[in-house]
Amino acid sequence: MFSVYGRAGRIFRGSMEELRKVAAVSGLIRARRIAPIGQDTQDMTHEAHETLDMAHSVVDTVHGRAQDIAHRSAMAAYTLSAREQAHRHPLSRVKHIMTRPVITLPNTANVGDAWALFTERGVGQAPVVNADNVLEGLLTRSHLSHPDRLPGPEMHVLEWRAILAQRVVDVMWTPVPGVSVDTDIRHLARVLLDTDLPGLPVADDFGQVIGFVSRTDILRAVVADPPLDLWG
Repeated sequence: MFSVYGRAGRIFRGSMEELRKVAAVSGLIRARRIAPIGQDTQDMTHEAHETLDMAHSVVDTVHGRAQDIAHRSAMAAYTLSAREQAHRHPLSRVKHIMTRPVITLPNTANVGDAWALFTERGVGQAPVVNADNVLEGLLTRSHLSHPDRLPGPEMHVLEWRAILAQRVVDVMWTPVPGVSVDTDIRHLARVLLDTDLPGLPVADDFGQVIGFVSRTDILRAVVADPPLDLWG
């Protein structure tokens, strides 16, 4: 079972086949980005230079952490595949492979907070939730680091500040699908292919985020023991 959540709450609930007919999911409408205001680079204060240095470090982190995360994910999957055989119970549902506890972003956070979370926790995405932990959107590292959204090092410090100060609710993917714990993994994989998302938040009947299932989780299940049940 799938649901679609936005800033106004749940707007859809139904099967995979019904979900694929929802226009909002097909396009994954993103809220309009706030454009920073350009300024000349003269008369920069000491504080401005420090802010610009911090912004530059964000760019360096984007490239370095992405490579490190990919390496660690591959090693983790290999380690799981090498473990001794346990009692085999084929995996077929989202609840068998999802990651929890889940790392989320509050809807009051800004882009700077998001970068800090991605870097500190080593994740590539995070569901955005309200004060009641109800799903509102999804923010991804790749989305923030897209060339069209990441300014160059030559930009003025005030432009960097404006970008880092943007609210996550203004740049996140929304509305975004959420998946229930009993959903067939194959249906989940189909939705990931349709939407080109790296994963989906797992939500309960009230829309509260209780986990996350990513493409990496599916790949890990393919090589792990007990095995992923592809044909059951």
